[in-house]
Amino acid sequence: MDEETGYEAVRSRDGRFDGEFFFAVETTGIYCRPSCPAVTPKRRNVRFYPTAAAAQGAGFRACRRCLPDAVPGSAEWNVRADVVGRAMRMIGDGIVDREGVAGLAQRLGYSARQVQRQLTAEVGAGPVALARAQRAHTARVLLQTTLLPITEIAFAAGFASVRQFNDTIRAVYAATPTELRASAPRRRAPAAPASGIPLRLAFRGPCQSGAVFDLLAAEAVPGVEEVSGAHGRRTYRRTLRLPYGQAIVAVDERSHGGWLDARIRLGDPRDLTTAVQRLRRLFDLDADPYAVDERLGRDPRLAPLVAARPGLRSPGAADPEELAVRALVGAAEAGRLVTAYGKALDAPCGTLTHVFPEPAALADAEDVPPAVSALATALADGTLRLDAGVDRDDAQETLLALPGMDPRTVALIRARALGDPDVAPPDADVPDTWRPWRSYALRHLRTASRPGPAGRAEQAEPLETGV
Repeated sequence: MDEETGYEAVRSRDGRFDGEFFFAVETTGIYCRPSCPAVTPKRRNVRFYPTAAAAQGAGFRACRRCLPDAVPGSAEWNVRADVVGRAMRMIGDGIVDREGVAGLAQRLGYSARQVQRQLTAEVGAGPVALARAQRAHTARVLLQTTLLPITEIAFAAGFASVRQFNDTIRAVYAATPTELRASAPRRRAPAAPASGIPLRLAFRGPCQSGAVFDLLAAEAVPGVEEVSGAHGRRTYRRTLRLPYGQAIVAVDERSHGGWLDARIRLGDPRDLTTAVQRLRRLFDLDADPYAVDERLGRDPRLAPLVAARPGLRSPGAADPEELAVRALVGAAEAGRLVTAYGKALDAPCGTLTHVFPEPAALADAEDVPPAVSALATALADGTLRLDAGVDRDDAQETLLALPGMDPRTVALIRARALGDPDVAPPDADVPDTWRPWRSYALRHLRTASRPGPAGRAEQAEPLETGV
């Protein structure tokens, strides 16, 4: 959008644009989200930035009132398949912190200089600055919601040194880490490390969380997932395999004016950023429901469905490799694989006892179907990648070449594991006028035909494969 339209969004405090852009005020040195409740600044003093990292790079600090670093991510990065969109998804998943800019560039198939140039041109900041902004946000969350020592938080957030951590916090929040911890709202006491980290998973617009919980309940694999509680107040819990260790996560169905409550218990706090991004992709919390509903609501077939369920999400996957295996084998076989090859938790938590088996364990197993062995081998040796920044067309081509894979299963994996918002199963009646939101259109049709608690429970065997 142009800057005048952006300023109108700021004047009207329009939350639809939170995370889509940021504005900064030259006279105060502060940057905010568009819906910030503070007095609207004069137009001549306002500057606009596509990312928080760009605003920070220009010397502005985060507003303490609207917390602009806590907004949903831009839906644009989930739609785009170019190098910038892929890079933004991978940076969000913590690749720069784990593998550096060189690792990011290698995964993208570009030189580090090309990645730097393209990101700076389009989002106003390079990969280091974007990762720095994300680390600052992670550090703020840990400071204000846990009792972890400040030194541990510095390294858990991905900083290379305590000095770098202190300098970044001062630059971004105009406060020391101790002052930032002391300024936290005292609505609830900070959590001890063993009890998990309480989080608010922000989203924009309406969100039909009940439909997502219906689907997750129908697909749940015993030992790895569970959905408990009465409809409207359910809690989804599952185990996760993360880069540095295991985790148990829980998300509540009931939303609170723009966010879902979650709690994450980590084996290693360095996994916090990755765990949060996995949950955001699972629940499709970075979606732009206004854009989706506006496009699909024009279609006579979909208009009544969109009106009945505004903000319906297209769920992704908490573990793309796990979903690919489950899409191939079905619920019953997935449960057997968990029992036989899943890694047992050090301390079971209710019905959660295992982490879904990693590809290497399945690749070496003797009693798994040949198609599973082929898929697991491709994942284990890197022939097939399903990470956040993979080229979706390349991944689809590799999947189709594997034995036992059919186009419908591959379409499911592309929509769920790779988070593609514009996927249609082969031979489905899906017009081009639904682009680029065909995944959402099919979710509307399927939800309407299997309405869950409003009618009969939605069934998925093993995972949905289309309408």
